Amino acid sequence: MAVKAIAINCTLKPGGSEKSSTDAMIAVLAEAFQERDVEVTETLRMADYNILPGVTSDEGKGDDWPKLRERILAHDILIFGGPIWLGQISSIAKRVLERMDAFLSETDEQGRMPSYGQGAAAAIVGNED
Repeated sequence: MAVKAIAINCTLKPGGSEKSSTDAMIAVLAEAFQERDVEVTETLRMADYNILPGVTSDEGKGDDWPKLRERILAHDILIFGGPIWLGQISSIAKRVLERMDAFLSETDEQGRMPSYGQGAAAAIVGNED
């Protein structure tokens, strides 16, 4: 069975606009992953979705997070990409992290979160060290 990764891009730019520096960083990671037989199946641009505020897996009508969550959990590795300014990740990235907080309360009978056994990589870009 092949190892699959999914990338989420938390740039503030919607998908129809110009490329972001986060796209470039995700591409670098995707190339490195491919060399190790890990397929990056897709990149989701979070600015293209309606991710409602909250810390549950479904915040109700109009919330795109439940379907995004399913796509993320269907992969072995999550590449979490986003820009930073003044030491802060983008507001979209913060929203995604808030929604992922729901994993803490969604444990199975053995106390494991839905993301148990999955890996993650960060693709953070910015003008700071």
